Amino acid sequence: MGMVRSPLSVKLFLGMLSPEPSLFDACYEILRKEFGPLDYESGVLPWDTTDYYQKEMGDDLKRKFIFFEQLMDPGELPKIKLFTIAIEKDFMVRTEDGMHRRINLDPGYVTEAKVVLATTKDFAHRIYIGSNIYAEVTLKFSAKDGRFTPCEHTYPDYRTDQYRTMFDRARERLRVSRRHTKLVQ
Repeated sequence: MGMVRSPLSVKLFLGMLSPEPSLFDACYEILRKEFGPLDYESGVLPWDTTDYYQKEMGDDLKRKFIFFEQLMDPGELPKIKLFTIAIEKDFMVRTEDGMHRRINLDPGYVTEAKVVLATTKDFAHRIYIGSNIYAEVTLKFSAKDGRFTPCEHTYPDYRTDQYRTMFDRARERLRVSRRHTKLVQ
């Protein structure tokens, strides 16, 4: 019989996507107040692996990732996704085609074994986690390769060496945070 145990804390991150990189800083201030200081952040990256958001958000989209210092309970992911949806709505603009997002905020978390993304869309590889939110493992850690590797359904940008290296770095920072927490206790 298995023993019920509390999950290990995880490293929260957000992928931000916008044609207006200045919105990254505006959203960061809101997010920092809710989740605390950053532990790590990417530079502003081009986002050109798909045209999925082109109609809604326009051309020349940019991507930035932020990783938070404070570890979190993975059970908080649905609440965090709903919080980011509210922020997206605050930055929406009305056009002749209706309301459009100016920024897309995708929360997820890093564990030693995987990278998990939150989404509002169900699909065969996604698990319902409550509050109308689903989650998917998009990268898994390979002990053989010593790094994160993509899954069959992993988005094209998350398959790139640049993204995988960034998440490998976040995994290591998570491990350091956990070691530090054990020493303090």
